[in-house]
Amino acid sequence: MILPPLTWYGALDILIVAALIYQFLVLVKGTRASQMLVGLGALAVLLFLVRRGQLPVVNWAINNLLPYAFFALIVIFAAEIRHILAKVGRSLTFGTSASEGESYDDLVMAASFFAQHQIGALMVIEREIGLRTYIESGVPMDARVSYDLLATIFRPAAPLHDGAVIIQNDRIAAAACFLPLSMNPILSNQMGTRHRAGIGITEETDAIAVVVSEETGYISLAQAGHIDRNITVEELRERLGLLLHRFLPPSTLPSPLTEAADPESALGKPPGVQG
Repeated sequence: MILPPLTWYGALDILIVAALIYQFLVLVKGTRASQMLVGLGALAVLLFLVRRGQLPVVNWAINNLLPYAFFALIVIFAAEIRHILAKVGRSLTFGTSASEGESYDDLVMAASFFAQHQIGALMVIEREIGLRTYIESGVPMDARVSYDLLATIFRPAAPLHDGAVIIQNDRIAAAACFLPLSMNPILSNQMGTRHRAGIGITEETDAIAVVVSEETGYISLAQAGHIDRNITVEELRERLGLLLHRFLPPSTLPSPLTEAADPESALGKPPGVQG
């Protein structure tokens, strides 16, 4: 077989296809989609062997079902397709986001306080993909992000502490929000609802979720369907700075309280204020 001569257009065509395939594989690496691809590959090999054999009934079924395989792939990989389109859209956006340059240092301080006192918390930062659907499931607030407000929301006795706080453009858009739980069967046996919700929202969108465990006080950071558990406050500050493309200056973190007489004092009320 004589191959046609390789032209510049042919080389460019090959490079574009190779880049698209590589980006898709990088995107699905470590996700449920990678397991689906393995299953689809095995199914394709099986279909090839079947069509090579003398199985008329199976061949008839394949010929009639194969035209609909394209639509089935769209449904199966709907989340991954959304991520690819969002990534392409971000790469073509030449401006800066409205929240860029704003500091989330109060969030880091609040996470440190929650970890010290083992207060469960789930804070989600919106990026390019909007979270309006999840914001509408909670209690609207539209308040500036502050350490005091976050500490008040996630106070164990507060009515809003069970849900998630969604931060949009450096403001708390809503509290007590319901988030989709990760359907990863491995995570369901290892993590609680708060952590699965933090991972679930990052599987569906490009948001960042900061989770503090009520049982251990560990700080976790979820992004793109992955979660890093038991990270330090400085690691959280550094990771947020990298993911949000901004500098978070070091600040004085709340120190542990050795003698907290009641929940009011544990929330860092100023000395002399009576509950």
